Amino acid sequence: MITRLRALMRAWTTAVPVLAVVLLALTWGRSLPVAVVVLVTAVLAGSVLAAVHHAEVVAHRVGEPFGSLVLAVAVTVIEVALIVTLMADGGDKSATLARDTVFAAVMITCNGVIGLCLLVASMRHGTAVFNAEGTIAALGTVATLATLSLVLPTFTTSKPGPEFSGVQLTFAALSSLILYGLFVATLTVRHRDYFLPITRQGDVITSDHHAASPSARTAWTSLGLLGIALVGVVGLAKTVSPTIESGVAAAGLHHAVVGVIIALLVLLPETIAALRSARRDRMQTSLNLALGSAMASIGLTIPAVALASVWLPGPLVLGLGSTHMLLLLLTVVVGSLTVVPGRATPLQGGVHLVIFAAYLELAINP
Repeated sequence: MITRLRALMRAWTTAVPVLAVVLLALTWGRSLPVAVVVLVTAVLAGSVLAAVHHAEVVAHRVGEPFGSLVLAVAVTVIEVALIVTLMADGGDKSATLARDTVFAAVMITCNGVIGLCLLVASMRHGTAVFNAEGTIAALGTVATLATLSLVLPTFTTSKPGPEFSGVQLTFAALSSLILYGLFVATLTVRHRDYFLPITRQGDVITSDHHAASPSARTAWTSLGLLGIALVGVVGLAKTVSPTIESGVAAAGLHHAVVGVIIALLVLLPETIAALRSARRDRMQTSLNLALGSAMASIGLTIPAVALASVWLPGPLVLGLGSTHMLLLLLTVVVGSLTVVPGRATPLQGGVHLVIFAAYLELAINP
């Protein structure tokens, strides 16, 4: 019976990503009827679950924190490609697309995902425990990247409006790449133990021995299927976005809600993977996924759009408004107070979720 269930798991996690890519090719750029939108949404949900499965297989093979890095970078690279593709259409809406998407990713990961994981881990295990040294370093890098890329443009004077000049944009892009590169080196080489899960006594967990490590062939297959599944997730999210946009407009909501919904769909694989780790009392893995995703979103998106802005039409608006800057400041302050002790209760999870709810409320009613 167990063997049959494993075979069934392998079959659907292989078939669904391939089906998603085929469906994406058939529906890309077309106006879809309601029945097809429902089908696309169902396949999208299946692709999310398949992506989580393959990410966990890869993570089990390479170990932490490499597994979290693989999923975060894979999602972000495809997200960047989607942003650049949408910006190529031009128009006034594309001017703020990169800013809105990156800020949405930061708020979703640093408040929504972290808040949910802290709440789940602390409710299930009493308190959520994690490595404060690595987590505060990751949060500090996210705060620096967000400030240099999203806050400074609002105050610079070389160009009118919340935009960088060419030199300033180049500096922001290079700074993002350098900081992200330094973080990856710290995460994987020099101080890897800072980002490994710990026991309640503070001992580092170097590996989980509850299951045998998958073979190299299985891991490489899952890595390829992970990429296919993520292409399906992001592409199908873009495919259903016109329907979402029409629904948002019909409900009389602000257009920014569309970006939030798309960002939620794109980040769903990482969210599910992070919640699973929190349930297993591996809160550090959850934090690696959340903060790594926020960091990759800024560190890869800003250089990509800076390069693409050379030939893309229209301006590139990166500066946040005053309301979003206040939310970012609150996120950094509360996040620092949360991670410094190295353990958290449901209260900290609830605080982060309230900040995330405030972001959603202001997106709906600015």
